[in-house]
Formats: sequence, structure tokens, C-alpha cells
Amino acid sequence: MIKGKQRMKILALDSSGLVASAAIVAEDVTIAEYTVNHKKTHSQTLLPMLDEIRRMTELDLSTIDAIAIACGPGSFTGLRIGAATAKGLGLALNIPIIPVPTVDSLAYNLYGSEKIICPLMDARRNQVYTGLYTFKDGELVTIEPQCAVDIAQILDKINAVGKEAVFLGDGVCVYKERLEELTRVSFDIAPACCNRQRAACVASLGEILYRKGIFESAAQHAPEYLRLSQAERERNQKSGGGCL
Repeated sequence: MIKGKQRMKILALDSSGLVASAAIVAEDVTIAEYTVNHKKTHSQTLLPMLDEIRRMTELDLSTIDAIAIACGPGSFTGLRIGAATAKGLGLALNIPIIPVPTVDSLAYNLYGSEKIICPLMDARRNQVYTGLYTFKDGELVTIEPQCAVDIAQILDKINAVGKEAVFLGDGVCVYKERLEELTRVSFDIAPACCNRQRAACVASLGEILYRKGIFESAAQHAPEYLRLSQAERERNQKSGGGCL
């Protein structure tokens, strides 16, 4: 429950991909957001970013109502770092965690677009973490839920819908030639200002989920990987169990 306040204050984290992002959002106001996409690991950046936001905004952590976290899919290491950070804070502050699907929150960058929104996160092994979305009457509509598939599969689905599309995410530059070769509908590529993960989007979508009753305790929270890690796949292959 919100602690007797009308405006909900959310701390949001996204370390699911190459970008590390943290934000404080109070409903329709982004109080602070810190986003970095430059070489360093999330273990080096996430906590210092949070501390800087706290210091610059003179944030009293006890005023936070919930923690929204990009819960996956994405980088296994990044998701674990984000989950551990969220769980630690959630337990210390005794506040709930709102698990926000990573691909959904990436699509939320393009709020209001009536085109087919296709986030692409490079999942390697010729796969992407992706999904298909659009907005209708100001609400995010899921056409194809987040999944891990070959790039050609998601482009086939876009072609089948037959509607203008827009791509965003770190997978765009990796698979740009495939996009140009296989996409049969008109498409755009989102510009730099809105083509990567943003914690403010995680917070905004997180509040919507919270109002719908979608949240959990810090003890319950765990990332959603969608597929096995490389170590697990190799172990299964050696044991003859196949892989995902």
C-alpha cells in the first residue's frame, strides 16, 4: 500500500542490457534519472548511480513506495545485479518490488505510437529478445509477448501484420542488414533519444502494473531469463539433454 500519500514515488532500475539506468519517478514527474551506456560493468555503475541520485535529490529512502525493476529477459549477469540490488533495498525498506518485463518497458519509450513497435535486444547466437507492441487510447497493447527468437521469425510476424513498424534497442545495429533485407513493410529506426532502456519508462509502466495489483515482496522476486544461460546449455549438451 502507498504510505498515506496521493503521489506514488517509485525507484526504478534497469540493468538488463548494455545500458545501466536508475530513476526516481513520482507519477507524472521524473525527479531524477541517471543512464550510462559506456563500457563499465553494471556492478561498477548501478550502486554509484543510485547514490548520486539520492545525494543530488536529497532523497529520503523511506519516502519510496516501491521499486520497479526490469525483470528480464536480458543479460544474465545484468539481471542478477539488478535483482540483487532491488531485493536488498526492498528488504531494507520493507517495500514491494514491481517486476516489469524488459521488452515491454523498452517499447514504452515510444509512448503513443500507433505503429508496430518492435524492440530488439541482441541475445547472441543469432537470436533477439523481442516482442511486438502498439499503443491504443494511450495504453500499451501487446501484439506478440516478449520472447527469444531468431531475428527472421519476428520479422516474418511483422510482415504478416502488414503495418508500418519502428525498431529500437541494441539489436538494431547488430541486425540492421537483416532488417533491410527481410522487412516487407515500411519501417523507421528510433533515434538516439529513445532507442535504449530507460529507468523512467520502467517506473511509468511499473506504476500501471502496481495499480493492477502486479507486485511482489522482495523475498519473492527473481529475474525472468526466458532461456537457459550458456553454462546451463553447455552442461545440458554434455549430458545429452539438449538445450534451449
